Amino acid sequence: MKDYQFMQEKEMINQPRHPLGTRTSVLLTSVFGPFARDDEYGSRKINPMELYQNQVTRVQGGFSLRMFHRSFGLMMIQANLEAPCTLLDFPTLERFIEEIQNHTYDVIGISGILPNVGKVRKMCQLVRQHQPAATIIIGGHITNKEGLDQMIDADIIVRGEGIRWFQRYLGQDDKVPIKHIAALSGFGTRIMGIDIGSPGGTAAILVPSVGCPVGCNFCATSALFGGKGNSIHFYETGDELFAVMCEIERKLKVRSFFALDENFLLHKKRALRLLELMETNNKSWAIFVFSSARVLKSYTIDQLIRLGISWVWMGLEGQESAYDKLKGVDTRDLVKTLQSQGIRVLGSSIIGLEDHRPENMDAIIDYAVSHESVFHQFMLYSPVPGTPLHEKHKQDGTLLSEPEFSYADAHGQYRFNYRHKHIKDGQEGQYLLDAFRCDFKINGPSLLRLIRVLLNGWQMHKDAPKRIRDRFAREVFPVRSAYAGAVWAIRKWYRNDQHIAGQADKLLRDIYATFGWTTRLIAPLIGRYAWFTLNREEKRLAAGWAYEPHHFCEKNFAARLFEREQAAKSKKEIYREKNKNSSNVANSRGGVTAIRWLPGGSHRARSVDIKNSPLVKPDILVKGTGDQAP
Repeated sequence: MKDYQFMQEKEMINQPRHPLGTRTSVLLTSVFGPFARDDEYGSRKINPMELYQNQVTRVQGGFSLRMFHRSFGLMMIQANLEAPCTLLDFPTLERFIEEIQNHTYDVIGISGILPNVGKVRKMCQLVRQHQPAATIIIGGHITNKEGLDQMIDADIIVRGEGIRWFQRYLGQDDKVPIKHIAALSGFGTRIMGIDIGSPGGTAAILVPSVGCPVGCNFCATSALFGGKGNSIHFYETGDELFAVMCEIERKLKVRSFFALDENFLLHKKRALRLLELMETNNKSWAIFVFSSARVLKSYTIDQLIRLGISWVWMGLEGQESAYDKLKGVDTRDLVKTLQSQGIRVLGSSIIGLEDHRPENMDAIIDYAVSHESVFHQFMLYSPVPGTPLHEKHKQDGTLLSEPEFSYADAHGQYRFNYRHKHIKDGQEGQYLLDAFRCDFKINGPSLLRLIRVLLNGWQMHKDAPKRIRDRFAREVFPVRSAYAGAVWAIRKWYRNDQHIAGQADKLLRDIYATFGWTTRLIAPLIGRYAWFTLNREEKRLAAGWAYEPHHFCEKNFAARLFEREQAAKSKKEIYREKNKNSSNVANSRGGVTAIRWLPGGSHRARSVDIKNSPLVKPDILVKGTGDQAP
């Protein structure tokens, strides 16, 4: 940790500064789309800009959770800059070109991940073509790639945390408190062909820290922010975090938060102080977190419930894996306990660990599926640049070269980017699909599991103190109507699958028993509509339909002010030019030009003899050289 701090201090001393300081005009942008297709820039149909469809509910068809997530890192940087800053998120290539053709920027910052190398290269080329004077800065996970500076035409490559870096670069005080964004965690949410992306039901994003001190050997996020033993806290204390959450609640009218923090509960002092403040101020919040199993076990169930932990993304990795975060923890029992309390679990398992072989792959998949978590992510064991795992394979000489394996395919859902000891000839891709399909076949749609856990939570805590009961009442509310209809539709959809239909039927009966006749009457009506939309969605997907995020263009206050000033300046220049042209006309005739401005900025002008003209009080009189003004 001391070495990392020393490196940070050294970088601060040597960091470049832009000569314009806070007058620098900045463009921040994500890479361009579309994303869910195969193209020459590195887009892959198998790797859409949808986290769940990409890595979690990949084979669930119309039951897959479809949603997009903003580029929160860029948003946080923009929110903390005093300089004029425009943010483009998910632009098309044409939209990016339009932006750099029509607006001049001093700095253009591009963020990406390793599969985006081709897109970042293209964007750098376009900037050089249209704005050769602009400084190009590259950030994000792509910066961990060795030799990146030889692959793209950029001026500065920034590894690690970008908010403080940009503040120093633009001459700002990098010791002031971090300003948090007020933004929802997702948009464009759909399931069963139904748009469920209403803002009121979406959690706000919360970024307390970046990096993870646990430092698993494959973790790119940990590596980007200092590796094992290091993390960066934007909000060190529970008091700071509580104040931020209150402000987000006020602005967005939300009561749920998605904590984008690799191991939120690891910082126990902060978490327990937050709990204390939530109880003192009667905050019935729901918090969605990432957490390791051992850290979860360090809290009592009572503490987790009171803190509002409603959803957990937890690394299961694999049976008998050697990671410290799993030692001494029965993860199947932990998942069962959490979900019995209404806490939804997204378990994450790895395919292709060192000891994985074709002969034990069925058992590996069966173990993962036996957790019965609401969601389950499966990823290939992939050495990402910057991680200890990548360094090990580099030393061993087992990494594949670029001609053997394209960077565009290094997303963990296709093939290994190295030679595995036991798994050969691309078998890993099939094993990955087998894992997704097995989980879907045995445990059914994630939506069905989600509704069961929501019902568990209400049944367990409906008699809890009001602050806690209110949260569970909010979470279970859709089960009384919309979700009951979804279960009805799922039962009908699986009418020829006794296993899943039986699960759906039992759940529906439990819902009816809990909520009574109103739900019993409503469910078939909603269910028939959900059945219709599900059929329509399945046909669309079978025909090759893909979802793409719409683009965003957002300007901070300084950028909006700068644009108004530029517009005013342009009007003055036009005004002067028109006066100059009118004067020239008058001079050529030896008279005075009368100019009357018309709506929309147009005008008419004519040269007259002022002594003999009936023209009275023209809007502007421009003196000509041949006459004296009266």
